[in-house]
Amino acid sequence: MPEVAVAVADAEVREVLGVPAGRAVFEPLTHNPWNGVTAGVWRVTGGGRSAVLKVLTRTKETSVAWAASNDPSHWNFWRREAYVYRSGLAQVWQRHGFRAPRLLACVDRPDGDVALWLEDVSGAPATAWPLDRHVEHAHRLGAAQGAVAAGEDHPWLSQNFLRDYTADRTTGQDLLDDDEAWRHPLVREHFPAGLRADMVRLHHDREWFLTVMESLPRAFSHLDQWPANVRSDGRDSVLFDWAFTGDGALGEDLGNYLPDSAFDLFVPAADLPGLAKAAYDAYVHGLRHSGWHGDERLVRLGVCASAVKYDWLTALMLARADDEQTDYGGAGTVPAALRYRERGLTLAFLADWAAEARLLAPLLGFPEAPSGR
Repeated sequence: MPEVAVAVADAEVREVLGVPAGRAVFEPLTHNPWNGVTAGVWRVTGGGRSAVLKVLTRTKETSVAWAASNDPSHWNFWRREAYVYRSGLAQVWQRHGFRAPRLLACVDRPDGDVALWLEDVSGAPATAWPLDRHVEHAHRLGAAQGAVAAGEDHPWLSQNFLRDYTADRTTGQDLLDDDEAWRHPLVREHFPAGLRADMVRLHHDREWFLTVMESLPRAFSHLDQWPANVRSDGRDSVLFDWAFTGDGALGEDLGNYLPDSAFDLFVPAADLPGLAKAAYDAYVHGLRHSGWHGDERLVRLGVCASAVKYDWLTALMLARADDEQTDYGGAGTVPAALRYRERGLTLAFLADWAAEARLLAPLLGFPEAPSGR
């Protein structure tokens, strides 16, 4: 019997699946094993039914960058996802083609952990979607964020996500403008010309970008939108992992979804510019369709300035150029040349976003970036 099955209360399995725990099968699912709030994720089958079990914890040992927090407003507050499901907020976008898996049970365990039992969604994962399906997703996201106000009054929603999420990601920062690091064969052969100067500049302007993002129109935001967290449900999207949910800038969720699609090899980086244009247009159309009447330039600035979320990634890749390249979840490996080529092209795309943000922001009343336009 899998170890997790021993720890699961028999009453939980009986309630959700209608069979004793000993007759259920636990299949580990891919997730971020470094995140301190996640004890594990499993598909559990038994009695002709299935469900997904996600166990939230605050006691897991991990790095500072992924440590669980007891602060309800912290980006990695360990109980947030349970609160989002219990409150019904996870379904607030449902009439716009977005929903979360149905909550089947939420159990506070005697050891202090929280067990989330969720619907096992069978639709196609967004990791395998064609490009036009990502564009449809962007339209639904715009419609949802255009209709649902940002002002949900819950103390456990995350605040200052971008600033706090990036603050502890400092690995390799001393290498960002280091000649030897940029001469590494993987970096030299696969990072585009000019990327070094662009990424040094982005890091230099980090505080300016964060201040701009924090000053833009607000939106109720998922803050972890990427294809591995999305499945289809007919034409609708089912969105998983609401652990970071809270206050974000309008356009910030889209600004995360698009580059992450290429960073993790779900969309070829060469397709990113075309996808980003179509998805942005669809997102704005969705906003307008829901009755949002604001200045579209502010939305564009939110998408482009969100490039600052990845300020740390170039330095990390410089630091880990000699390491084995593992895929998401650490279960397999990725060819190093492929990863560095695709991520290099995506970082160059983000440098273009950052350059656009520097030009656009002063037109909207913001001060110029420290490095100029």
